Amino acid sequence: MTTTTLSRAPLTQAQSTTTPTTAQATSTTTLTRASLSKAQLLRENRAYEGTGGRSEENRAAGFLPAFFDTETCRVYMSCFADGRPAPFHLIDGLPGEVVVARHLSGRVAGIKRSVVSGFLLRGRFYTREEAAAALA
Repeated sequence: MTTTTLSRAPLTQAQSTTTPTTAQATSTTTLTRASLSKAQLLRENRAYEGTGGRSEENRAAGFLPAFFDTETCRVYMSCFADGRPAPFHLIDGLPGEVVVARHLSGRVAGIKRSVVSGFLLRGRFYTREEAAAALA
């Protein structure tokens, strides 16, 4: 599991539903407040289809699927359960510190509400919306 800590400051209670979209915080992105699950990732993929906010659409530009914990400012690369890098968003490879629910089989069922999906490019985390805007 590869993790990175970024310089984005943890969100305060008042900021809990938005995060800066640029270093200058010129606009905001709404973060999902439901626990992130496989079903939520599928909904996000449908919502961002054709925008550049999906792994299939931005991989050639160097974007790597990742997750960002807004409470700890840690970035987790998307991995298979065995630790191999995944070419798309998977919650099965996330560390126990962000897992909030598991299926009876042991597979991850949900992760902390503070974790959002996005991408890592040249050491910077991009939300799906930011990745789409960067490719527009």
